[in-house]
Amino acid sequence: MKLGIAMLVLGYVLSQFYRAFLAVLAPALGRDIGAGPDDLALSSGLWFLSFALMQLPVGWALDTLGPRRTASWLLGLAGGGGALIFALAQAPWHVHLSMVLVGMGCSPVLMAAYYIFGRIYPAAVFATLAGAIIGFGSLGNIAGAWPLAWAAETFGWRETVALLGLLTLANGLAMLFLIQDPPAAETAGDGGRGSLMDVLRIPAIWLILPLLLVNYAPIAALRGLWAGPYYEAVFGADTLVIGHVTLVLAFAMVLGAFAYGPADRIFGTRKWVVLTGNLIGAAALLALWAMPASGFWSSLAMLSVVAFLGVSYPLIMAHGRSFFPPHLLGRGVTLLNMFSIGGVGLFQVASRRVYEAAPASPPEAAYAAIFLFFGVMLLAGCALYAFSRDRLD
Repeated sequence: MKLGIAMLVLGYVLSQFYRAFLAVLAPALGRDIGAGPDDLALSSGLWFLSFALMQLPVGWALDTLGPRRTASWLLGLAGGGGALIFALAQAPWHVHLSMVLVGMGCSPVLMAAYYIFGRIYPAAVFATLAGAIIGFGSLGNIAGAWPLAWAAETFGWRETVALLGLLTLANGLAMLFLIQDPPAAETAGDGGRGSLMDVLRIPAIWLILPLLLVNYAPIAALRGLWAGPYYEAVFGADTLVIGHVTLVLAFAMVLGAFAYGPADRIFGTRKWVVLTGNLIGAAALLALWAMPASGFWSSLAMLSVVAFLGVSYPLIMAHGRSFFPPHLLGRGVTLLNMFSIGGVGLFQVASRRVYEAAPASPPEAAYAAIFLFFGVMLLAGCALYAFSRDRLD
């Protein structure tokens, strides 16, 4: 089981890499295949949307086929194949196609790990384990920052992505042999395994879903896409400088994930830890809106606050997971994840419209509009989540 979980962690490292690497490759993709910031916003949004749309079938597959076959087949075939298509891209639509496939391939990895955690470990440590895998998996964020920039400059971006595609294929194959499915869950009282409608009939999750929809969207979009064009347009950063900027944000996300993990047990609450962190993150976004060209380092400091506090996802997932009975665990956690990742995809595509509708001059105007957009969305999610029911068991 430990080796299988290690393979899932590696798969999640790759998942984090793929959702974040476009920001670093933006200058090269614009130069080589004519992909502009709006094209990359669509590509990134398609990754998250395909990932989100896969959550319902993934939830069914986890509860019926088990995590071993679900994660290995999708990651190896769709994830690895999509990455290889990316490496061969000649036009922006090739990147769109590849990101859809990679999103499908990455869709079961984290949920497979959460499914195993939920089935074989006590509920009290779920948030800590969930935060740990987010923290370790965020090494993919780090790899998708300066190391990717260096590899792209040294070996070429096509060669680098092709190698990662082969690694993804190998990871999927290793999962097939090393993951052990946990014992089958007890069925519902009527002899059935439950359904998505049974999950939706749990009233407590309805006030958690709105914050899940918007919580991860700001930092996923900024770290994975807009940070690169923003620093290039406003501060004149090149690929290597953008790599360093995104590396700082990646480290902030890693530290934030590890900090959120045990916070519920330290403070005796999940709801108020999540709410406080997200309100401070929204304030940092509004500060960026008010001062988008205040300076290289001050902007990086505010983005780092958003990155550190914007990864409350594992604690929100633990909050929602606490309301699911064992036979609904797969469908429950994947529904929550669908809202989280689906929100990223929807708001990322919407941010493309915000960028296109904003004034072209001065250069920081479009990015100020994006910061305002994400800040307001996050505040709206917090307003509804404030009425949710706290729970630790």
